[in-house]
Amino acid sequence: MQSSQNSSTTIMHNIQEKLFALKDEKYKKLQASIVPNIDPDSIIGVRVPDIRRLAKSLDEREREEFIASLPHQYYDENMLHGAILSDLKDFDAAIIHLEKFLKYVDNWAVCDLINPKAFAKNPERLLPEIMRWIRSGEPYTVRFGIGMLMRYFLDERFGEEYLSLVAAINIDHYYVKMMQAWYFATALAKQYENTLKIIEFRELDPWVHNKSIQKACDSYRVPLEHKNRLKALKSRPD
Repeated sequence: MQSSQNSSTTIMHNIQEKLFALKDEKYKKLQASIVPNIDPDSIIGVRVPDIRRLAKSLDEREREEFIASLPHQYYDENMLHGAILSDLKDFDAAIIHLEKFLKYVDNWAVCDLINPKAFAKNPERLLPEIMRWIRSGEPYTVRFGIGMLMRYFLDERFGEEYLSLVAAINIDHYYVKMMQAWYFATALAKQYENTLKIIEFRELDPWVHNKSIQKACDSYRVPLEHKNRLKALKSRPD
């Protein structure tokens, strides 16, 4: 047992060393500015492409030991964890590991990085999990669920009821509301007629309503005539 614990400690120490070897001081400052809700001292400053390459370079035992060692000390370790989970091709394993990890996700960057490869091939199994995440009440779990719904269920698998599901989320949390706005802006680009009803009947929180319109109007995927219609529907401040 002691030998196993020593081995795990060694693996974790080696991975931290690899992360620090990839440190970029300018990037560290950038991350501290765009992920303001976490302790800047927890940021090493490793760029995402380097995080992804490191995730792929670890052997199976290193990956297993790393994702079993929660909570992590550094923001970049959480990013690496998300990158490792994104490489998972087994659906059941991805869900099991997500359940353990999502409770420790405390910022938008780690949340939005996670996208297990297994999900693309198992949309029918993914949907009930998305519903559960969205109804969890935990801000970053909810954000993750909205992100997965946006990624996998706004094209051929789209259902109008998904718009109502996201519209009904009522969590006063900036990063949840921002993801709602991102979802509806993307929906306006991909499913305009159905999504326009949500905007016209003002079913969204006023901030989400206006931010959705703003993001849609900033998108090159939304035609000019649609943008003009949306601008006319923007809520006026009291």
